Amino acid sequence: MNTKALQGYEIDEFSHDGNSREVFRIGTGPAVVVMSEMPGITPRVAEFGRKVAGVGCTAVLPSLFGTPGRSPSMGYLTSTLTKACISREFTAFLRNRTSPITKWLRALAAYEHGRCGGPGVGAVGMCFTGGFALGMMVDERMLAPVLSQPSLPLPFIKGAKRSLGISKKDLQIVQDRVDDGVCVIGLRFSNDGMSPRERFDRLNEEFGDGFIGVEIDSSPGNPHRFSTRAHSVLTEEVIEESGHPTQDALNLVLEHFKERLIL
Repeated sequence: MNTKALQGYEIDEFSHDGNSREVFRIGTGPAVVVMSEMPGITPRVAEFGRKVAGVGCTAVLPSLFGTPGRSPSMGYLTSTLTKACISREFTAFLRNRTSPITKWLRALAAYEHGRCGGPGVGAVGMCFTGGFALGMMVDERMLAPVLSQPSLPLPFIKGAKRSLGISKKDLQIVQDRVDDGVCVIGLRFSNDGMSPRERFDRLNEEFGDGFIGVEIDSSPGNPHRFSTRAHSVLTEEVIEESGHPTQDALNLVLEHFKERLIL
């Protein structure tokens, strides 16, 4: 564990249904569950958590895979992704199913709501965890869901690009909640094959005005010189400059948490 990267965080453990994981917390106020991208809670993910805390929320980072605080590398990413893909907790290749880990995440969110107070909780998933906030909306305490570059099910099999990684039963509950006023935010780079445009099209079809989709131009020759492989909207690719599209996306997410969670 890289303790320097996690400076300021409290370390705890949360258990539910026989499954215990480390949880890192920072800040005070209503809880926002931050589910890290591959390969785990990197220094930039930890920094995003600090930004969430900076707007008056408690950032809650469960360690779902990888080594907390470790910087990303290709080898580390590949090994962690391989392990996660074969884990029964994640439905990396299955359509129309909600990942089993979502039940544990809902229990964590319920616990944090009781501990932190406020009208409800928020959640942001990234990459491999990007769609998990949808499954967490089955619980009415989830008021501020964010899907950043949602990548499951992995878009390598027929029909997967339009799949939301959620069961039909859970999707109906989520649609009802959106109809009742819950707003879903989605973020992706336009050229990101891991988080395909077809998936955002489906989100628009299912949720209409209840879905705010942000797509940042990463096409060849784009004006901000993003790589055509740009992927991590809220972490690795963020440029903290006023008017920069990644800064605008970050601000939108933080305002979402403030508006929905802070009375």
